[in-house]
Amino acid sequence: MNADDKIIIADDAVIHPDDLHEDFIRSSGPGGQNVNKVATAVQLRFDAANAPGLSERVRERTIRLAGQRATKDGVIVIEAGRFRTQEQNRADARARLAELVAKAAEPPPPPRK
Repeated sequence: MNADDKIIIADDAVIHPDDLHEDFIRSSGPGGQNVNKVATAVQLRFDAANAPGLSERVRERTIRLAGQRATKDGVIVIEAGRFRTQEQNRADARARLAELVAKAAEPPPPPRK
């Protein structure tokens, strides 16, 4: 991932590559001979509480929507191990994070009368 590969979700919601930390871990489930040898699952960490690309409103909603995936410090942890390759799991984790932030960036509904 290049420094230019930021994920732009909205004007007030941009995820910079420097804000992401990935660890590769062994995946559970099917994998044949490599299941206990190759670390294909990814654990993606995103420090939403300190991310400069998020507005205050988006930051708070992202942490709230993350639920148990957010730590007390506002770090969102997403684990992806559904695929057999690291690249597919990386893409899956990043897509899930982008989806979460996009949902948080949606404008609030108009007040009811």
